[in-house]
Amino acid sequence: MLGMALAAIDGTIVSTAVPQIVGDLGGLAVFSWLFSGYLLAVTVTLPLYGKLSDTFGRKPVLIAGIILFLVGSVLCAAAWNMAALIAFRIVQGLGGGALQGTVQTIAADLYPLKERPRIQAKLSTVWATSAVAGPVVGGLLAGYADWRWIFLINLPVGAVALWLVVRHLHEPSRPRPAARPRVDWAGALAVFATGSLLLTALVQGGVAWPWLSAPSLGLFGASAVLAALTVVIERRAAEPIIPGWVWRRRTIASVNLALGAMGLLMVAPTVFLPTYAQSVLGLGPIAAGFVLSVMTLSWPVSAALSDRVYNRIGFRGTAMIGMSAALLVLLAFPLLPYPGEPWHPALLMLLLGAALGLFQLPLIVGVQSTVGWAERGTTTASVLFCRQVGQSIGAAVFGAVANGVLAARLLDAPVDGLPGDLDAVTRALEDPGAFSAAATDHVRRAVDAAVDYVYVGAAGAAALALLALITLAPRRFPVITETTDAPEAAAAPGAAKAADRSEIDS
Repeated sequence: MLGMALAAIDGTIVSTAVPQIVGDLGGLAVFSWLFSGYLLAVTVTLPLYGKLSDTFGRKPVLIAGIILFLVGSVLCAAAWNMAALIAFRIVQGLGGGALQGTVQTIAADLYPLKERPRIQAKLSTVWATSAVAGPVVGGLLAGYADWRWIFLINLPVGAVALWLVVRHLHEPSRPRPAARPRVDWAGALAVFATGSLLLTALVQGGVAWPWLSAPSLGLFGASAVLAALTVVIERRAAEPIIPGWVWRRRTIASVNLALGAMGLLMVAPTVFLPTYAQSVLGLGPIAAGFVLSVMTLSWPVSAALSDRVYNRIGFRGTAMIGMSAALLVLLAFPLLPYPGEPWHPALLMLLLGAALGLFQLPLIVGVQSTVGWAERGTTTASVLFCRQVGQSIGAAVFGAVANGVLAARLLDAPVDGLPGDLDAVTRALEDPGAFSAAATDHVRRAVDAAVDYVYVGAAGAAALALLALITLAPRRFPVITETTDAPEAAAAPGAAKAADRSEIDS
């Protein structure tokens, strides 16, 4: 949990210190890469760490990830300009990728199927606590100390996590393989390059350059070429980083697609709800953050109780109930009155957290339970990778939708010269004298309409997740019995195929 906390608190604690960082180092035009660079590094390394943990064990990968994250934290604290800080954030992300995937895999290794909801709920609590504590701690450190302390504070937490892992994490012994394990470094490089170009195109498109400009088209074209090359390399590799069985098995493929769609819809509350709370409801940044944070209160509670549902109706049925409820909540958001009260969206986020907790945890627990030890790291990494890619795609798509709706609504504004970008409009609304009363109301209504369309799009993503489960997922997940789930029984890569399987409700 301490190792997971390093990665969980990182994004929220940095966000509140951006004004101080830009004021000290400059680089206002590129500061968004403090987050994009970190996300990029985490996402593209997930498949590599998953395969390494299946090959060499979880403990060495987790230790390496913690050390790399702490090294990146020290370097970030010593950064002398924005370019250096962005580069060191990427180093942090390289460690963060190992933390996110490996901790989830270890949780499935250490706890039998009946106990996994409890430990996964505790891990969800880490994210919930970080969502609330991160902005507060970051704001206090940036305001009363120095922004560099938001990175240095990782050192004591990471040191304790490292000591506990080294001392107390004992993996069951595994038989030594007949041949020396081979790492598909060519495939790893190809996956890294493909993901880097694709995510750069998605993050920067419509922001640093227009979508149909030469940089965007060039990056997307290069991503397509590298993706084809990656497929060729992985097909020829003896131990591919992303093996073909990840997509050939219906259970894993359906969970990958469903959680990718969940990543897509999560952009609506995490990215656009704070903007809505500040620009439409007139709340301050901290109050806007708390409107969103209520989602993290109901999520772990719902996740912890989900086993009472899936033990009766199965993983697929439970996840479908959760996503159906999420679909209704997302469709209810555009029906909120204008301007409304802060408790209106807060109530919807409370319900959305409960719905998504009922959706995500059964799928992760279920898909981890269908593979043996030697395939669990790769499977978990593929699920998290698809969720991260879904978030990147959602940020790009919904950002374009919101800005398009906003620009269309501002065409008949009572004043000229209004900005057509959602971020610029939000900053302008923070100045009470920027617009007349009529113009301010018109702009607020335009923002309200833009966010409404984003939530409708998020509801569409929820429908895609349901479609993936209905059409691809088996009615009952083929769960491996606990007696065959030990590392010794699953040492061979194909062990899961021959393992004794049972239904969750048996």
